[in-house]
Formats: sequence, C-alpha cells, structure tokens
Amino acid sequence: MRHAVFALAAALALAGCGDAPPPKAPAAPDLKAAAAEIREVDLAYSAEAVIEAVRQSTVSAQIAGRIVELRFDVGDTVKKGEVIARIDERAASQVVAASEAQVREADAAARNARVNYERSRQLLAQKFISQAALDKAEAESKQAQARLGAMLAGAGQAATERSFATIVAPYSGVVSARHVELGEMAVPGKPLMTGFDPSTLRAVANVPQGQVAAIQATGKARIEVPALGRWIEVSQVTVVPSADPRTHTTRVRLELPEDARGVYPGVFARAHFAVGRAPRLLAPRSAVFQRSELTGVYVIDDQGLPRLRQIRLGTAGDERYVEVLAGLKPGERVALEPVKAGMLPVPASAPNPAP
Repeated sequence: MRHAVFALAAALALAGCGDAPPPKAPAAPDLKAAAAEIREVDLAYSAEAVIEAVRQSTVSAQIAGRIVELRFDVGDTVKKGEVIARIDERAASQVVAASEAQVREADAAARNARVNYERSRQLLAQKFISQAALDKAEAESKQAQARLGAMLAGAGQAATERSFATIVAPYSGVVSARHVELGEMAVPGKPLMTGFDPSTLRAVANVPQGQVAAIQATGKARIEVPALGRWIEVSQVTVVPSADPRTHTTRVRLELPEDARGVYPGVFARAHFAVGRAPRLLAPRSAVFQRSELTGVYVIDDQGLPRLRQIRLGTAGDERYVEVLAGLKPGERVALEPVKAGMLPVPASAPNPAP
C-alpha cells in the first residue's frame, strides 16, 4: 500500500512539471541607437599631410659673450618684445665708453677748428694773412667736422652692438627649442632659442597632379588630426604653382584658423579635399568598432536585441558620420555603444537580421 502511494505522488509531480509555463523572453536592453541614412555629402580625396608653422624662426647671438640670463624654456609663451635672454655686456659697454670719449675729443677739435677758421676770416679781411692760410684753416675745420661725424657713427655702432646683448622676441609665440644653457659662451651666429607663432599654422600635403583641377574648382578642404581626434575647417587652400618631376605631385597648403589649439608643427594630419557631392549611406562613427581585421556594428533587430554585423566602410563622411559601402541598409538602427551592446546576452534562438 505504501509503495502505491509513493508511485501515485511521483506521477502527479511529473504531470505538474509538464504543465509549467515556458520561460519568459529576456527584456529588450536599453541601448542608445541611431539609424543609418542616405545623405548628400562631399566627395573627398584624402592625402597625408604635416602641420607646419608659417612664422617660425631661430634667434641667434649677434655678439660674443657669456650667457647670463635665460628667461624662457621650451613650451613657454612669449609676447612680442619680451626679453628672452641676456649676454654679458661689460665688454660692449667699455667699447661704448671709449667711443663716447672719442666723440667728445673730436667735438672739441671740431669746435677749435671752427673758431680758428672764423678768426682766419677776420684776419684775411684785415690783410694780416693770405688766402692760402684761410683755405688751410677752412680745410682743417671741415676735416675736424668729418672726424666728428665718423666718431659719432662709431659710437652709434658700439651702442647698437651693446643692445644685441639683450635678445628680445621678434613676435608673440611659443618656445619650441632651447639650444643653450646658462653660463655658456655665445658667439655671433650661435642659435639660442627657436619659436613659432601658433596663430599662423598650416598643413602641407602633396597630391597627384590629376586631382589639382578638382581641388582648385571647389577650394574646400578639412584637416583631420588623428592624434587629437579632431577635424579642423580650413580657412584657405593654396596650390603651389610647381610640381615635383620625380613623384609627379603638387604641393598644397591649407591655412588653419587662428584658434586651432593643441596643434603644433610636425604633427601628422590628413587632408580631405572636397572634389564633388553625391548621396551616400552614412552611419554614426561611434557605432563602428574594429576587432582585429573585423569592422562591424551592432544592428538592433525587431525585438530590440543587438546583433553583430560586419560592414565595409568608404572614405566619405566627417567627424560624426562615416560612409558604409556594404553590410547595412538605409533605416537600420545601430547601437551607439558597441562595447555595451557586445556584453549583453542574446538568446541563440533569436534570428540574426540579414544585411
């Protein structure tokens, strides 16, 4: 009897298990998404470029002497006219003092010669001296005046050379290199500091000669700085009227705006020249990710679940959108947070939307 009761209870338990409701489907994840859409964009020709300063110079010493002061270092901002370095000017000051003494001596001699000439004129009028004596006095007076002028010029030159001991900034800019240390000996022509004006930057690119006509026709371009993740509008495009006979390329200068902060000479950039307009399928750049050689997005299906999709990118677009050549259709929604979408569990039975 006891065995029969146990068997009946087991049968009822098995029957109850068969009537249990199916498991609920997982709730759709809350993901930010945007739709891929067709837009008319600028067709661009891209070329590698490098940033350079329009106004960049190296300040060198003009006199010999020991460097006694360095007020700025690499990375410092300097205003026009500020003192950036000083050279020991004691020797130059002695030369100035000697020149000034010679000027005073020449001035006294000139005054004496002038007085002697005036006296000779009076004596000639009184018939006490000859005309030859007057001519000699006049010549001596002119000679003394010429010597005074030479001494004044020499004193001015000495004062100018002494001013070279104080090196000032020729324009406002940023110090990019310092070539000397405090206490070193400076000689004429020795570089002291190198600086550039950050408000006068440009990008330089070499483009094939076949693209020059299209670039000149539109006159529009943008600069991409991959290291900063920035796109910069170009204020002016200038095609240099010469070509390299070896590479058959032409140099193009792209002037950057004055507020291009964070960019400095030598930085790698890409120049995107507008050569036309056409409709293209675009997707948000934030939705695109790369895993090794795979470029893909997470497409949101009808159930709101992210599904991995491989895509192929084009060259059109800007800092927010990129052209998609294959793998997406217009109107399909893609996850803007691919890392978060890839971490969400997706049922294996969920259908994968076809591209």
